[in-house]
Amino acid sequence: MDKTVQAGREIYINIVQKKITIITALIFVILFSLVINIFVGSAGLTLSETVAAIARQADDTSILVVWDIRMPVALSAVFIGAALGMAGCEMQTILRNPMASAYTLGLSSAASFGAALAIVLRFSVIPGVGNYMLIANSLLFTMLAAGVIIAFSKKSGADRGIIILFGIALNFLFGSLTTLIKYVANEVDLQSFVFWSFGSLTKMNWEKLAVTVFVTVLCFIIFARKAWKLTAMSLSDTNALSLGIDVNQVRRNTIFFVALLAATTVSFAGTIGFVGLVAPHLARMISGEDQRYFLPLSALIGALILSLASILCKILVPGTILPIGLITSIIGIPFFTALILQRKRSYM
Repeated sequence: MDKTVQAGREIYINIVQKKITIITALIFVILFSLVINIFVGSAGLTLSETVAAIARQADDTSILVVWDIRMPVALSAVFIGAALGMAGCEMQTILRNPMASAYTLGLSSAASFGAALAIVLRFSVIPGVGNYMLIANSLLFTMLAAGVIIAFSKKSGADRGIIILFGIALNFLFGSLTTLIKYVANEVDLQSFVFWSFGSLTKMNWEKLAVTVFVTVLCFIIFARKAWKLTAMSLSDTNALSLGIDVNQVRRNTIFFVALLAATTVSFAGTIGFVGLVAPHLARMISGEDQRYFLPLSALIGALILSLASILCKILVPGTILPIGLITSIIGIPFFTALILQRKRSYM
């Protein structure tokens, strides 16, 4: 018996060490992609000029390009990708659906509706916010959608199937309202909104980056402290309840923080699809449902995907920065199709 226990313990230690090794390797790869992202751009700076600009020993223009444009964008790609990966991870966990993301509950469409109000109608839900009108609208409508879902889940008993259906209904509602605003928009405003909806990191600055980092780190700490409960949520509601988990409360709290992540990313960077779907699925293949590894792996893989997408935005068409949402869609659509086919085979 002792030998069996010892053998099982060694197997478990080896599995944990492999997961830690993968996490460590991902961190180094992300740092490498971050450096490349800073050095790559359409400004035509050479390697030596970029290094000099980083050391603030170059001309003012080079320092401006590197410190005020490239660095915020490169760092934003990492943290927004991590936020999207975490949001998808926890959404898939509480709904027990590998194809769930912030889009599932209509959170992203709510943010898009708020942005459409700001861009097309110049309407701010919160008076006096000035240039932050788009951000304020997106944040407010995303949190409003989350509040409606949480209120609905209390009455419906937080049944995951009903929550998904209600989220789909909200998605169609906000999508229809956004389409209505686009219908009455003039050509210039419509073009601005369409460009925003593609998703872009080009308008990220140090101030927006600070907010993104704060929200991402805060949500990661909160989710990490509830790792055991969230792991239990991957079981059936009955099994989770038998372990002493308040399923309804955990689900509602998770929806709130996922909405906070979605609101922050969408309001700052627009709609960036598929990262919240692809990253958790790849992480699950490595770690399973254990949140101690599933959560950080989802964040790291999301960060790597968006960091690589940010680099591709700059190099695919020389002299032009493509919308990052287009790149993630190109990457994500084949993966999403493969996921659907895989699930279809599992049901046959």
